[in-house]
Amino acid sequence: MAVQPEGTPCWADATFSDLEGAKNFYGEVLGWTFAEASPEYGDYTQAYADGKAVAAVVPPMPGQPEAPSQWCLYFAARDTAATAARIRDNGGEVLMEPMQVGDFGTMCLARDPSGVVFGVWQAGSHEGFEVMAEPGAYTWAEVFTREPEKSDAFFPAVFSYRQRDMKDGDIDFRIYDLGERTVLGRMQMTEEFPPEVPPYINVYFTVEDCDDAVAKAAKLGGILRFGPMTTPFGRFAAISDPQGAMFSVIDVTTTEGDMPKLSDVS
Repeated sequence: MAVQPEGTPCWADATFSDLEGAKNFYGEVLGWTFAEASPEYGDYTQAYADGKAVAAVVPPMPGQPEAPSQWCLYFAARDTAATAARIRDNGGEVLMEPMQVGDFGTMCLARDPSGVVFGVWQAGSHEGFEVMAEPGAYTWAEVFTREPEKSDAFFPAVFSYRQRDMKDGDIDFRIYDLGERTVLGRMQMTEEFPPEVPPYINVYFTVEDCDDAVAKAAKLGGILRFGPMTTPFGRFAAISDPQGAMFSVIDVTTTEGDMPKLSDVS
């Protein structure tokens, strides 16, 4: 897959204290296989769906304070230093300064003004997802935030997104477009979310059968948080894995209902 336009979701990884447990869980639920760990890069371990790179798992760095597991979505950048400057200029926080990772590329980690953590990736030899929207692969993501006005001001300023609101009852949902391509959603977290759940980016992985994936996850210690529910976009469910990382699975071939109407945000 070619290098994506700036602001396009291009990679996802997560840190797990029990790396073998994570590999077993996602291997069963999403059908992933795994490369050998890379000791020179902190045992960073790539995951594959049908032989194509779709994500990575990694143990905590030595001496790093133990933190809950969480998926991190990376956005493509032409110049991580310039992107880091825009993050700061728009009220965000750079958690990890731009760092070159061998010849693979350059990364940084950041947090938006509402508390959402994300990554930035300037591709070198590693361009990101080798496949998308196929079983086991990334297909979609949504920013979950309790302060949507902060995220709505921040992400479009950093990545030049166009914004549109979804007209769907009382749900505060917005989508971000790059040109004519929709690349990201933004959902307001309601009181249904426990206060200890921080703002985060919910990553969706494609599955052939949503209910089957949910059953496998539950059998392995995952917790069903929402769904399964059939929508015009597919049948999906939100899950937390045994180590607490939240993600969603979606069968994009099973749909129901009409697409919601969208309106431009001036």
